[in-house]
Amino acid sequence: MGNGPVGTERVGTEHDGIELVGAEHDGIELVGAEHDGTELVGRRSERVLLQRALDDARSGAGGSTTVLRGDPGIGKTALLDWVAARAGRDGFTVLRAGGSEAGTGIAFGALHQVLRPLLEHARALPRRQRAALESALGLRDPAFPDGLMVGASVLALLAEETRHRPVLVLVDDLHWVDSSSAAVLVFLRQRIADLPLALVGTSRPIGTSRPIGTSRPIGTSRPIGTRRPIGTSPAAGTSPPTGASRPAGSVLEGWPAHLVDIGALSDNDSRALLRRRHPELAAATARRVLDEAAGNPLALTELPGRLEDEHRRGVVPLPERLPLGERLEALFAQGLRSLPAEATRALLRTALNGAGTGALPGPVPGRDRAERVLAPIEASGLARLDSTGRLVFRHSLVRSAVIAAASEADRRAAHRTLARRLRADDPRRLLHEASAAEGPDERLAARLQEAGTRMALRGGDAEGALLLDRAASLSSDVGNRVRRLTWAAVMSARGGRLAYAAKLVGELKRTPVPEDVAPLFAYAVVYVDQSHHVDFASSFSLLPTALAALTASGAPGSGGSPGPAFGDLVEQMFFKLLLASVYTGDTRGWETLERYREYVSPAARLCLRAWADPPRTAHGAEAELRRMVAHWTARGETGHAWLLLWAASAVDGGGPDLWGLAGGEHAYATQGSVAKARCHQDFLRGRWDTALDCLREAETAEELGYHCNALLFRHYHAHFLAGRGDERGLREARARIEPVARRARMRFVTDHLDHLGALVALAHGRHEEAYTRLRGMMSPGDLPLGLSWFHLPFFDFVYAALRSGRRTEARAHVAAGQAARMGDISAHHAFLLAAATALTAGDDETDAADAADTADAAYAAACAVPGADQWVFDLARLRLAHGSRLLRQGRHTDAGDPLRAALTAFTRLGAGPWAEQCRSALRGADGSPDSTAAGPAELTAQELRIARLVATGLTNKEVGAALHLSPRTVGAHLYRVFPKLGITSRAALARALPPRRSSGSPPGPAPSRRGS
Repeated sequence: MGNGPVGTERVGTEHDGIELVGAEHDGIELVGAEHDGTELVGRRSERVLLQRALDDARSGAGGSTTVLRGDPGIGKTALLDWVAARAGRDGFTVLRAGGSEAGTGIAFGALHQVLRPLLEHARALPRRQRAALESALGLRDPAFPDGLMVGASVLALLAEETRHRPVLVLVDDLHWVDSSSAAVLVFLRQRIADLPLALVGTSRPIGTSRPIGTSRPIGTSRPIGTRRPIGTSPAAGTSPPTGASRPAGSVLEGWPAHLVDIGALSDNDSRALLRRRHPELAAATARRVLDEAAGNPLALTELPGRLEDEHRRGVVPLPERLPLGERLEALFAQGLRSLPAEATRALLRTALNGAGTGALPGPVPGRDRAERVLAPIEASGLARLDSTGRLVFRHSLVRSAVIAAASEADRRAAHRTLARRLRADDPRRLLHEASAAEGPDERLAARLQEAGTRMALRGGDAEGALLLDRAASLSSDVGNRVRRLTWAAVMSARGGRLAYAAKLVGELKRTPVPEDVAPLFAYAVVYVDQSHHVDFASSFSLLPTALAALTASGAPGSGGSPGPAFGDLVEQMFFKLLLASVYTGDTRGWETLERYREYVSPAARLCLRAWADPPRTAHGAEAELRRMVAHWTARGETGHAWLLLWAASAVDGGGPDLWGLAGGEHAYATQGSVAKARCHQDFLRGRWDTALDCLREAETAEELGYHCNALLFRHYHAHFLAGRGDERGLREARARIEPVARRARMRFVTDHLDHLGALVALAHGRHEEAYTRLRGMMSPGDLPLGLSWFHLPFFDFVYAALRSGRRTEARAHVAAGQAARMGDISAHHAFLLAAATALTAGDDETDAADAADTADAAYAAACAVPGADQWVFDLARLRLAHGSRLLRQGRHTDAGDPLRAALTAFTRLGAGPWAEQCRSALRGADGSPDSTAAGPAELTAQELRIARLVATGLTNKEVGAALHLSPRTVGAHLYRVFPKLGITSRAALARALPPRRSSGSPPGPAPSRRGS
């Protein structure tokens, strides 16, 4: 594709050989004839950042993603040109693409631009990856993804290229990139950290993406607010204009990249640019231009050129100031009005055709005639022919002005002309035909429906929804219109355009829905209610009936489906009902789920088992999850990844293989779930430096209309606040979260907030308050139905009960966990049960020494639970409890190691109140001597402690966990102990050690033997 302006690839023609391609260039900061980026005015910090990205990629330090975000004309493309030139000189493979208004309706269109230079290498990909990629790019017939998804295929192709040279991917105008390509870019962004690859894109801020006088991309329907009522026919002459984009903020589907806001030029740089471009300006005129341009490079360049000579020379006053954006577009429109009609039509066709499609100026039979058309265009400065004969718009606002200035009739005529020049099977032809339509056209609507379904099959749900919506607007039959709108709503929700789906559902509620599409409509309503409105009532009123209809003998599989684009609707409904049941605890949902469990996949049944009533239904759930993940990974299939992800959330499980499966699905619907799971996993596993990611994800979710996700992201952020003992932060978070959760009856959130309140109370030593809060969630010895995450407050309940003097209640709760075989559910369940057991261990011993031994063994056993060290915060609190208990026993020296280990963990986590508890305990330990003396045969105190623990049957690893030593250190001590005691085996230790004293002697636990 080369490294020229966005979207300027050459397209052959049999007309006059002149190619007019809509492209844009806001690189007005670039000066010098070559425009190679060597004389960029200003932007020093941005250049340093971009150069660092290149240096990191070239040196192998890792990949990076940078998004340059700024207003139109601010110089984003100029920076892309600059970094492209630098990368080219440094031996990079430079891949470049750009979004366009027309291209938003073409699934994977921008991705095709990026990959075109590499497609010949796709033959080296594994068969499944190659098939997925070629299907997405329209190079073969679409099919359901049954291998690795498109994102993984693209990643593999780029990774192969980086084996030979570093790669720079440039994507201009991300706000106009089709949703499917944008989702793949997000997928890449999350996985290029280890590749010599830099990805740089540009985007406009929210609210600046829609040009004046335009409404939407080619082939999409008019906004819901302006739609005619269902069942009526569109009036002639009302074909909507094209040229709009989705909001810039949603371009990356909410996934944070390194956003660099490109602001106004400094005063000095603005003056330098103005002097260089317009040295003839009078001082007074220059001051006025600088004031009105406000550092916008495009305005600095364009405004003086549009002034009369008297204005430039300061002879007469400048005209009144206009708002910056509208003013510049108005200036471009003035230039259009001075063009001949034939040149204006040529520009309009180029603008409507989008980037890289080879729009032509019309039937211009000869070179002379073509020159007459092109000459005034170039003279106007609105566009220019580049060195390859392609017409390039100077800036995106030129294209916007061209489209906005055209009449409805002119736009339709241009679309008809463009459609005639494309092959019958080219999807762009269909989009142009749709934009040219003046009234209902059932045949065209059916073709749009078919095309939309094919896009969904390729993973382009968002683009498919636009085509289904457009098909609905062209439908002459009311029933067909409703069916198409219903599918458009479902596809929109899946594709990350939830607010758009909500508008469609709102419209559908005002009209009768055919019986055959009623289940699908119910699903769409529930999807929008849950995710957008944070309302679960419809889940229980609509889904049971819809499930009954779909599972009835002879019922259609998906109610009015245009094809298999949405998969198994029964399973999707089952999952939505499961979500509603988990979040609200409504028993109606659980009863319905049990009734239809035989109609869904094993993965869905695992979800139900893991969440329904874990103390009684989830035994072995994590082991089954691992088997399923291994099975689907081995087969390279991702169809059940979203179900497995939700099952993993129930047992705090999941690993790289599961993330890999879920990562292949790059639509926001799945990636939002991945992000929620990661936020919670980061808290549990002590990755607390990522806490702010939760808030960034919440902002993105709000922006995309996923208000329930936003609530849950803030709720996960509250976990970090509570863990750190931040009472004020938690109080503020709760004030924002709780009212919405209570209105929605989301017990999942409100109960979690109660638990977090108890956790903060524990951090500050308010044990009675903590117990009271936790007692409101569960009773001693009761693992209640409806609290699917009962294990998370389990340890806290026991700890609060003990510290508030309720030893009987604490022991009853531990006994309930043991009776329920809580440890058989997952590794985290097992650790929390073992930790709670350690807190109460030794309580039934009458002899103090025996009680100490039993407790030490229990603490050692908890630390030795497989994977215990991954639960960083929980393990630190266990060590704090252990050290505190040792202090109460007068074993000050022994208490030091667990307390110091806990202090290190709490300090790293930023859990100040917990760290202070450790420091306070350590001050007590340091102020009192340890009473432990040397044991028999001149063993040191440490050797005696190790010997007594080994004598109970513990392994070196278990002893090390108890004493915070490495297994190798334990072995070294034993190497010295054996000769001192005159023995040669571990079995002889118990006989060689003398009986312990009743108090003050080093303890030794007596658990069952675990092997040596």
